[in-house]
Amino acid sequence: TTVHGEDEFNKAVKASEILFGRSTSADLKTLDSETFLDVFEGVPQAEVATSAIKEGLDIVSALAERTGFLKSNGEAIRALKENSISVNKEKASEGFVITSEDLINGQFVLLQRGKKNYFILKAV
Repeated sequence: TTVHGEDEFNKAVKASEILFGRSTSADLKTLDSETFLDVFEGVPQAEVATSAIKEGLDIVSALAERTGFLKSNGEAIRALKENSISVNKEKASEGFVITSEDLINGQFVLLQRGKKNYFILKAV
């Protein structure tokens, strides 16, 4: 139907705005789980216990030892000092802690280094 086609078109537009535009954390949180996974299909993922996120997961641990997104804690700290790390499209600093407030649809956190390197934390 036309409505279904228009709906899919709008999802595609929103997805490309998130990937290539100046989207925000609020924009990410408007995506349903299916659309989120479609947008970031092929992006590396790591599972993290939901309890670890509820307790507060420090950004260095989330970037390196817990996920392998970056090779080491040192690399994570350097990237944070260079201001090249974002959590859900918002710049993060060295003391940043990922909490349940950061979860998209109660299960995802989008990590980004620079403009093109994405990584997804999935709370399980």
